[in-house]
Amino acid sequence: MAEISTDPKQSTRMQPPPGLKSLIEHCQSVYPDQPNPLQVTTVLKYWLGGQDPLDYISMYDNKGDPENGVPPHWHYISFGLSDLHGDGRVHARETNDERSGMGFEITFRLLKSEAENKSDKKSTHPPTWPANLLQAIARYCFQTGNMLYFGDNIPWRKSLDGSANSRLQNILITQDEQLGSIETVFGRVEFCQVVGVTDEELEQASRWNGRGVLNYLRQDIQTGGKWWITNMNRSLSVFELFPELLLNLQDDLEKQGSDLAGVNAEFTFREIRENQCIKTEIDSNSLNEQCVSDENNRLENLQIKCEDVSFPQSMSMSSSSLHKSCPLSYQPDSVNSISLEGIEITLAPYAAKYLILAVKDRIRHGRHFTFKAQHLALTLVAESVTGSIVNKSSPYGVIGYWIQVLVPNELIPRMMDDFQGLELEDNVEIKKRIEFNWPEFKLKLIIDNPGIMMDPPPAGL
Repeated sequence: MAEISTDPKQSTRMQPPPGLKSLIEHCQSVYPDQPNPLQVTTVLKYWLGGQDPLDYISMYDNKGDPENGVPPHWHYISFGLSDLHGDGRVHARETNDERSGMGFEITFRLLKSEAENKSDKKSTHPPTWPANLLQAIARYCFQTGNMLYFGDNIPWRKSLDGSANSRLQNILITQDEQLGSIETVFGRVEFCQVVGVTDEELEQASRWNGRGVLNYLRQDIQTGGKWWITNMNRSLSVFELFPELLLNLQDDLEKQGSDLAGVNAEFTFREIRENQCIKTEIDSNSLNEQCVSDENNRLENLQIKCEDVSFPQSMSMSSSSLHKSCPLSYQPDSVNSISLEGIEITLAPYAAKYLILAVKDRIRHGRHFTFKAQHLALTLVAESVTGSIVNKSSPYGVIGYWIQVLVPNELIPRMMDDFQGLELEDNVEIKKRIEFNWPEFKLKLIIDNPGIMMDPPPAGL
């Protein structure tokens, strides 16, 4: 439940806590003429059992800068993903953590309609559906522990405003041009802006580079302009408006590879062993059980609510090193790496299209690519990647809940040829069980429902 307030100071009893005070003052420095913006306020706060993790969402009237390609719009700013209070009621304070809470807040810019531009501002209120959108994204972040990074993409799979006819059904994340980042008493806060995009724009961001697609979008006012203002009535993608951009993108992709370093996707695995008596078999079931047990102990004193909020988040990193890039939010305090003789991986069908991207556009260019499930992560690693636990003499390993698989140079062209026959790049839905086997490498890959990995495929499939 939420209500609209006009004064954030009043809604916090005139004494905003230090983290919130820093954010309010930063917003007032950008909007000095709007000290009391309209604000969506959560009635039952999250730490008291409420469902909405954002305490407040302020809605500012931005006049724009038409001469510089910035039209008038509504500007929505969240309060709650960063640490507003500093007393542990929502975000646990960690030693040597430079971030405040999760380290970011989210914003959204919505183009005003012609009617809104012409009407008296005192009688015009901004739509409130963007506040619901920001709350949904915040719930996902709280539930999973995943943070947002500039260049990330989110397949929303429905119109952002809930309408039936808008083509903007997906999201890219960029840095808010006006707000940037600030240092608060509890640490650093980045302002991550939500940008509505079409299916085609999302697909190219997923395949190539989220930041690159965002750069294309900002070059024309029709697709957002310099401040990436979302126009829910936009009917054409940036690649339909400017077809030459797609050719440029494909050329860059072939030469430089993709900056997309991973996606959320369900998978399972088991060890392939020649001698059944050598050691205890390692598989995803045993790791999942151990992780759930460890994580339950860890989260006993944390306020985390598990709700049905499901959309994948991508990770955009172009580095060829795995140092400091663990894709998991939680790892055991003490972890020892375990080497596997061979490995069989079962990947969910919806994630199959990323296989060609992982091998052709990442591994081939000396990088790594990660499939992240709820508790586990699986990273495919090129030979030139540093900081991994695998190498040519020991190509498969597990450290904590992170599985790493080395893809040797000589296997890359074979995998590309095998995957090419599936037309994975064309978004063809995989409806039957498919197996790839490279026995000399002791590597097997299955596209199927991970939940039935140990069972034979149903008859007729």
